[in-house]
Amino acid sequence: MVNSGKARAHTNIALIKYWGKADETYIIPMNNSLSVTLERFYTETKVTFDESYTKDTLILNGEAVTANESAKISRFMDVVRLQAGTTMFAYIESENHVPTAAGLASSASAYAALAAACNKALNLGLTGKALSRLARRGSGSASRSIYGGFVEWEKGHDDESSYSFPVEADNWEQDLAMIFVVINNKSKKVSSRAGMSHTRDTSRFYQYWLDHVDEDIASVKHAISQKDFMQMGEVIETNGLRMHATNLGAQPPFTYMVEDSYLAMDIVHQCREAGYPCYFTMDAGPNVKILVEKKNQQAVIEALHQSFDKDQIIASDIISTGVEIIE
Repeated sequence: MVNSGKARAHTNIALIKYWGKADETYIIPMNNSLSVTLERFYTETKVTFDESYTKDTLILNGEAVTANESAKISRFMDVVRLQAGTTMFAYIESENHVPTAAGLASSASAYAALAAACNKALNLGLTGKALSRLARRGSGSASRSIYGGFVEWEKGHDDESSYSFPVEADNWEQDLAMIFVVINNKSKKVSSRAGMSHTRDTSRFYQYWLDHVDEDIASVKHAISQKDFMQMGEVIETNGLRMHATNLGAQPPFTYMVEDSYLAMDIVHQCREAGYPCYFTMDAGPNVKILVEKKNQQAVIEALHQSFDKDQIIASDIISTGVEIIE
């Protein structure tokens, strides 16, 4: 018996950061986070289960993946099989529509799409909440990519209580965009996973970070309800910098920021002074993401072009729809 399904999911950027796991096995975060889902970057994945297969196979962008990546996928598929009550292996074909220079981890859209495709192929009938929980087992941020627009990930305390849900914004996300300043797309010296663990375990600033995340989430949700771009921007900028400060407080300290990261931040400040409100955030890497109202997007892009090449600047709308079945 052959069972197949194909799904598309978009990647997301956290405005209030997820930084550190409380449970490494189930990927339970130390804190809640809040993100926006991006129209420009997505993954399409088809999965086929068949009793004749003797192992899981992943073809990514037309090529077989490494042994390490294959093993990681198989661990996730074991979770799917356990939930579905099946022993069938799967053939997975995945295409990442993420510019290679974007400096964006595609794991969020990849595992969200895979979870949705498996849900379809095996007729699991999962709700959005259950699908979010399943995607989380592959990648924490994939939990948020089940939905479009603004999304909050409730940290919970176990597998059942840790999931994402949409934040009502009265379609305000359609007025906003995100600009990516690609500083460096090379492999990081400190991976996100290693950075999270090291900071959680050794940073003298980490508890301060945790103590203020709930306040940041509440402030951003209030700003969303009021469509107050300035309030939201100030909070997300502070939250992102506070996250990076925890890395500097680790033993030994480390940072993802480089000289051009600071240059991009300075241009954001200059744009605000010129009357074009925009706010930056950064994840575990040197690239800078800038949230801006669409009406000011071109002015900010032109300011960035004074210091960065055109191929270093990538803009994306925010998509309102979540993961979708396409076959």
